[in-house]
Amino acid sequence: MSKATARTYTWLYRDSTDDAGDTWLEVAFVRGLSPDEALARVAPEKELYASPAAGGTVVFFGGLSEHPHHLAGLLSAGTSAALVVVTVNDDRFSYYEDGRLVTGFSLFSYDLREGLAPDLLGPETEDLGLHLTGESIDFPRDYVTRALALADRVTGVRLSRR
Repeated sequence: MSKATARTYTWLYRDSTDDAGDTWLEVAFVRGLSPDEALARVAPEKELYASPAAGGTVVFFGGLSEHPHHLAGLLSAGTSAALVVVTVNDDRFSYYEDGRLVTGFSLFSYDLREGLAPDLLGPETEDLGLHLTGESIDFPRDYVTRALALADRVTGVRLSRR
């Protein structure tokens, strides 16, 4: 499978952006779980939808979930999960392994990352142009699709439009 690029997920970005230009996307790419297994791990949540994907499952939190970071931790138990949150209130990428945050950062402040191994994704974020800091002057317009491509790359889970 080729490496995901920003263009790989343009369709998902468009589907998650309203007529006012606001993006509402809270999604986790989860390696090696079926949709039923993923949803069973976060059973009390009602606003979830899970879609099968190559290599695992993609869980959509619907923008109404109160705790997507906590739920991504639950989803990653015994595996890995990458969470992309882009709403009017948040813009974040987080990568979890076995229930623990490995690395997480604001999509506009890579230099303020946190987690057990905050530098783990450095080469991939640089390749995708997400290595943004407060001093960056040219923020890419397609930062959402770049974050989705990063989730694909680090989990090995590829969601197709079909």
